[in-house]
Amino acid sequence: MAAFLTDLWNSVFTPGPSPSLLVATNVSFAALQLVLLVLLALTYSIHFIVLSILCAGLWWSINWFAAELEIARKEEREKEDKRLDQTRRQRQDPSVEDSDTETEVSKDRTVARESRPATQTTLLPGDAEAKLRKRRSLGSSTGDVSTDSDWDKVSEADA
Repeated sequence: MAAFLTDLWNSVFTPGPSPSLLVATNVSFAALQLVLLVLLALTYSIHFIVLSILCAGLWWSINWFAAELEIARKEEREKEDKRLDQTRRQRQDPSVEDSDTETEVSKDRTVARESRPATQTTLLPGDAEAKLRKRRSLGSSTGDVSTDSDWDKVSEADA
């Protein structure tokens, strides 16, 4: 019993449903259904039937969700295993080459070009660079949300 409580306490801090958490949930819902059945027998109130139906729906949905999570985990494991197998095969098979070149086919010829990482920048020609500088200098703001000089301009305009 102490081991179960320890596992239950630790499962609260781990993501996903653990077996001990599911057992505790199912026992709690079974006890609630039993209490609702006893109260229905003692009072003959329809409210306990409605509460029992709501309880059963919630109980079923929690177990359904836990089962769906387990199915998703298995699929993820299978995908990961498949990906690892493919990488192992590629490493073992020396005939498979992985190059960073792309081939583009135009009307008359085939052009091969190196693919470049997204962080690499392209240098602009001189006149395009000058136009870009001119566009940047047209605005008086540097792109900051506000600066002290902006507040000074506002206070001068008010005076």
